[in-house]
Amino acid sequence: MPQNPLFQNIGKNRAKKVRDKYINLTHGSGGKAMRDLINDVFVSTFDNPLLNSLEDQATVNFASLIQHGNKLAFTTDSYVVDPLFFPGSDIGELAINGTVNDLAVSGAKPLYLTCSVILEEGLPVETLRRVVKSMQTAATKAGVQIVTGDTKVVHRGAADKLFINTAGIGVIPDGVNISSKNIQPGDVVIINGELGNHGAAILIARGELALESNIESDCQPLNDLIANILNVCPHINAMRDATRGGLATVLNEFAISANVGIRIHEAAIPVQEKVKGVCEILGLDPLYLANEGKLVLIVKREYADEVLSVMKSHPAGKNSCVIGEVIDVPAEIVLLNAGFGAERILDMLVGEQLPRIC
Repeated sequence: MPQNPLFQNIGKNRAKKVRDKYINLTHGSGGKAMRDLINDVFVSTFDNPLLNSLEDQATVNFASLIQHGNKLAFTTDSYVVDPLFFPGSDIGELAINGTVNDLAVSGAKPLYLTCSVILEEGLPVETLRRVVKSMQTAATKAGVQIVTGDTKVVHRGAADKLFINTAGIGVIPDGVNISSKNIQPGDVVIINGELGNHGAAILIARGELALESNIESDCQPLNDLIANILNVCPHINAMRDATRGGLATVLNEFAISANVGIRIHEAAIPVQEKVKGVCEILGLDPLYLANEGKLVLIVKREYADEVLSVMKSHPAGKNSCVIGEVIDVPAEIVLLNAGFGAERILDMLVGEQLPRIC
């Protein structure tokens, strides 16, 4: 029986361009407006076979995972940074790089990410488009795919513009066992560059203080740098990215977990002069400021030169340096050597130095 011409095009191209200038509650209702938003803004931008099937989940073939290793790494993180756009980056790039880096510091090869967004009624659609495009650009750079997600809309005033959650999975290669439990006295501490740029950039971008500076966030993916390190030295003892709480908090977590002491040398720690200036004015310590592209690595001393050489040859590690060493005592304490024989305890961050930093 011939098909009625009236119905020939039904089911084709149902998803339309979103013509609304602002997010409204219908965009989270589960109906046509929500489907149009998802197809127009998210699917068309992320565009990959696993996502385009538009099932309630992404289905990944085990064979595609096993070829990379024998252990699965799985992580999740939420991003509420204020403002959404800041010098050097934005919430979209931050959401991708943050989750990629959390996988990478386990030694995993990041592969697949999710994207869940909570949108406040009244958010400009163009702002959302800009963030989503930034996410895809970051995902392409990091070599990962965004394969599933979720969209929710809340009433005006129930959120602050846009929140993002990203979860990610990756695979850890055979023979890689990175854990703070591996840290031993005599190991050395290495970082891949200047500290505090992200925290200082966010603080200035909020415009709440009469400060001007060209400080940019250090937001960047670390997975390629880490892959290069593991290629020459798969026996890294511990790695972590120094985000909230900064370097000081990461080192304290290491010391407590491994029941060791850590001594770092203030003169060896790279901090840009403009970041130091902001910290001095506001009474902040750059060792506690958040970073979004800084790696803290602990390795046996015998491997340090080789690891450092590889790191310095990579754009994300060109300013890498050794900043300290692991010691027997005092256990579970981090010491900062300030020179001239002076030392002080560098404790974990207490309280909130700067909220909504990531």
